[in-house]
Amino acid sequence: MINPQRIDPARIRSYIRRQGRTTVGQQMALDNYWDKYCLDPALNHDFSQVFTRRAPLIVEIGFGNGESLAAMAENNPDFNYLGIEVHRPGVGHLMLLLEQKQLSNVKIYHHDAIEILEHKIPDHYLAGVHLFFPDPWHKRKHHKRRIVRPAFVELLNKKLQPGGYFHAATDWQDYAKDMLSILNTDNGLKNTSPTGDFCPRPDYRPLTKFEHRGLRLGHGVWDLIFKKI
Repeated sequence: MINPQRIDPARIRSYIRRQGRTTVGQQMALDNYWDKYCLDPALNHDFSQVFTRRAPLIVEIGFGNGESLAAMAENNPDFNYLGIEVHRPGVGHLMLLLEQKQLSNVKIYHHDAIEILEHKIPDHYLAGVHLFFPDPWHKRKHHKRRIVRPAFVELLNKKLQPGGYFHAATDWQDYAKDMLSILNTDNGLKNTSPTGDFCPRPDYRPLTKFEHRGLRLGHGVWDLIFKKI
């Protein structure tokens, strides 16, 4: 059983917990909608009961403010989504969006994503895993904190169902190349890019405000989509 107050100190984490400023609206959502949208990481859940239906399940790791996740869930009602985020203001913002849109196909874990994947997701269960704009930890001495490492790819192989996919996107070219190198060394995942490197942004991934700004400034974005064989 996971203790939500304790994360294994021996494991190098890919994030730093930041309190951030919680708006009045986000705090209202945290106070009023927590039980409706958030799952207790100390419990084991039957996701067909959680969502009151059987549907392909997609996990998004580190959904930020949740705007892209809410848009995907609204545009793809036949899928169930699990969003995992450690920052409370982002959790509150996503809950506001879910309540405004009256979406029932999204649930949230406010917890460490690796622990949720390891302990709360059945093996060979997920239709997809999304990792959009993770912290690039751009200083070389911090590269060990990047979430996409061989151990993470091994975990993906364990949790994705046959034909399931992993989709990562980053605006750091160095990190994109690093992820591509790590993913290409695994025999269980196949790159879906026809050129063997990066993919065009698929229609299901919405452009974020941050990404729009970056594209206007000429910044690149790299999408990687690998499918489990």
